[in-house]
Amino acid sequence: MEDKTLSRYWETVVEIIHDGVMMVDPGGAIVSANRALTEMTGYSRDELLGQPCSILKCSSCSKVFDPSGQHWCLLFRSGAVNMRRCSITAKSGRLVHVMKNASVLHDETGTIIGAVETLADITEIIEKDSQIEAFRRELRQENGFQGMIGISAPMRHTFDLLAKVAASDAPALILGESGTGKELAARAIHQHSARKDKPYVQVNCAALNESVLESELFGHVKGAFTGAYQNRQGRFEAAHGGDIFLDEIGELPLSTQVKLLRVLEEKVIERVGDNRPIPVDVRIITATNRNLKDLVDKGLFRNDFYYRINVLPVELPPLRRRPEDIPLLAEMFFHHLQLKSSKKILGISPEAMQLLVRHSWPGNVRELKSAFEYAFVTCSEERIEPQHLPPDIAFPQVQAPPVPVATHATLSTDERKKRELQQALAQAGGNQSLAAKLLGVSRVTVWNRMHRYGLLRRD
Repeated sequence: MEDKTLSRYWETVVEIIHDGVMMVDPGGAIVSANRALTEMTGYSRDELLGQPCSILKCSSCSKVFDPSGQHWCLLFRSGAVNMRRCSITAKSGRLVHVMKNASVLHDETGTIIGAVETLADITEIIEKDSQIEAFRRELRQENGFQGMIGISAPMRHTFDLLAKVAASDAPALILGESGTGKELAARAIHQHSARKDKPYVQVNCAALNESVLESELFGHVKGAFTGAYQNRQGRFEAAHGGDIFLDEIGELPLSTQVKLLRVLEEKVIERVGDNRPIPVDVRIITATNRNLKDLVDKGLFRNDFYYRINVLPVELPPLRRRPEDIPLLAEMFFHHLQLKSSKKILGISPEAMQLLVRHSWPGNVRELKSAFEYAFVTCSEERIEPQHLPPDIAFPQVQAPPVPVATHATLSTDERKKRELQQALAQAGGNQSLAAKLLGVSRVTVWNRMHRYGLLRRD
């Protein structure tokens, strides 16, 4: 292929790639710019060509002056820039975050004839990172505890209890229905404890067969059983100095309960196929959604083991006992999925929020999260409406008493708003923030309407 033909094809390649590309002469004047660069900066090609590259106000550019005046830019001294994160300024004044690569160009004699730069626009990635960090800061605020969210009295009590349990080294037992966040609570205990910089090991007792459970927990030696080709460390040894979380402890076989009882009392384990004791310093956190006392009465759970793990019990409240937390959790899941999704869904309608608050949530917080995952798949509008929610939530078979957001058209506007407010406050149990969520207005608006309609209590 002739040089002219190759050059023509190369120009086409540069023109269609998504990254901005420009070439500058040894003095820094722009001599070439592709279409992506013009779209990124808002400058036309004519506005860029002949201008010094400093027109883009790159945050990473450094000038270097020498007596000869030959090297005015650090690039011409270093020879290249690789994967440097910086920013440029578009014609409109908008800051564009870019990933820059650059290299000096030489002719056949080794003389510097210019430089080429590629600029990849990473503004959207930076903005997403900022949103995620802001979201993380939200989670660390007063409405939560180590990733757990709630403002209700039951959850405030739970947060306080978890902090006290974390300060102790005694075994902790987390109780609660499926989906209430037992795994989060266990991790919160670890992260809030003096062992937070040590290992945290999690084991789901229900997910392991009885035949391999002891090997997983305590390890084994070579030849202990068929397939044991080498010595293997167990989960307790891996958790030495830290915490081990045994989820679904109610599914643990009686034979394994006996061995765990020894670990709790003597702080030693024995690998399968070996009789040498290995000291371990591990705090045990267990969790279950079953009634262990009932299992003890039926002979399915050892009485002595039950009392050994039930030193510091923490019971997580089901979601139906803390309805004031539902709007807060709904907003959290909404924003989380909004960051992950490419859909431009802007919010949740008051009608959809009412359905969420009225639902009994047998699957608890996990069910609420799943409901939003469903809604983000079905919603093709700007906000989530009732029809976008799972059918058992949007169209419950047994309807709760309706909480209408409007009354008869014959009522005056003020009377209608007053009744709407009374109904929302009744549904929210007097909680003004929750009533505001139900009505789709601000808390200040709720307070102003209560004042206007004489609904403020005079204690």
